[in-house]
Amino acid sequence: MFKTFQTYKLLFVRLILIIAAIEISIYFFKIDLIFTGVFGLFIVFLFIREMYFYVRNFVLLYDKTISSILQNDFTSDFTKHKFNRSYNDLFHLYDTLKNKQNEEVSKDIIYRSILNNIETGIIILQKHDSDWNIFLMNEYFSKQFNVPKVSKWKYLKNQLPSLCEIIEEDDFQEIKTSIEISINEQNKQTFVLQASRTEIFEKDYFIVLLDSIQNVVEKKEKDAWVNLMKVISHELLNSITPIRSICQNLQDLVEQDSLSAEDLEDIKNSVETMLRRSDHLQKFVEGYRKLAMLPSPKKEEIELQDLIDNCLQIMNPLFKENQIEVLSNIAFKRWINVDSQQVEQVLINLLTNCIYAVKNAELKQIIISAEAKENRIFIRISDSGNGIEKEIENKIFLPFFTTRNEGAGIGLTLSKNIIEAHGGYISFKTEEGRTVFEICLVE
Repeated sequence: MFKTFQTYKLLFVRLILIIAAIEISIYFFKIDLIFTGVFGLFIVFLFIREMYFYVRNFVLLYDKTISSILQNDFTSDFTKHKFNRSYNDLFHLYDTLKNKQNEEVSKDIIYRSILNNIETGIIILQKHDSDWNIFLMNEYFSKQFNVPKVSKWKYLKNQLPSLCEIIEEDDFQEIKTSIEISINEQNKQTFVLQASRTEIFEKDYFIVLLDSIQNVVEKKEKDAWVNLMKVISHELLNSITPIRSICQNLQDLVEQDSLSAEDLEDIKNSVETMLRRSDHLQKFVEGYRKLAMLPSPKKEEIELQDLIDNCLQIMNPLFKENQIEVLSNIAFKRWINVDSQQVEQVLINLLTNCIYAVKNAELKQIIISAEAKENRIFIRISDSGNGIEKEIENKIFLPFFTTRNEGAGIGLTLSKNIIEAHGGYISFKTEEGRTVFEICLVE
């Protein structure tokens, strides 16, 4: 308990003084100096009393400090004792633990604030003996499911039996599934349930996350609409702004008393420009109509090789014109059930993009291959171009997004919609420096 040398030294000095005072008092009694001996014993009493209070205060202060540490109560103020070097180590320990607790409390407040602002329902359970207590329930979970912040699993089970039963059926083990929950006797909503179990410092925790599928879909739809409106507003302004400027110029010209040959030429050029911009807007609207009114696929049996050959035959003049080598590596015969006209359009769109991609490449090559596995047909089209820039990878399937001046920006979007209407998907990746578009069709 008494760790510092200073403490040992002070106690030793007090003991020496007490022993010396006793010896001196006994000596005075031996030489018949009774009153001096009594006075000496009185001095001994004072030394013993001072030593008692010194040790008592030290022990009380030590016990109070240790008790504060054990109870995580760091509100005590020991500044008036800090001048005493005997307590240096004790106060240093107290201050260190106090700073660590303040840091942990700050982190806990920040983490709880983050969890409470996440639009995902979160509950964390902590196992106590054979029962589970609710360690944390965020605000979103409480509000979304209209559940008070209870502390016991059994209380939560009374509020959300459908959720708790699924968790209990799996014996509080890892879960990833969808669940329908009715809130306040309203229509059922579908949620994605993810749960995991972990052990930290010999304490068992079970973490449950609930995401509303409706909220996820609405967010995706909102993002899609925002991106679409950006493209549409950009395209409309690019056409309307110059048309309005030209109209203003024409108004100034026709208000003149007479028109010169130069004025007539300006009018002619202005009208031609307006027609070009109007044609562009018309094509833009037609492209949107194609996306919005895509007919359902009329599927029929067709041989895969024949489908590819038809597309290559259509595109062959463009391949020759641009001196592009096309390799078809399809070594098997397979009949597929698709709308041949729509899938041909997809292949033509992809091959057209390949022509543009290899336009300035030293090696102008397009490779078409196919693979059949697990009741799926994979058609791959790769080119030797420079690939897709990282900055636009997440935009290439957006409606009306294009990097070409003459492009309408609907080719890949239309292709994606057609393949998805067939129950498949279209994706792209980079393999050995080549951009590869992959079409997956379910047989």
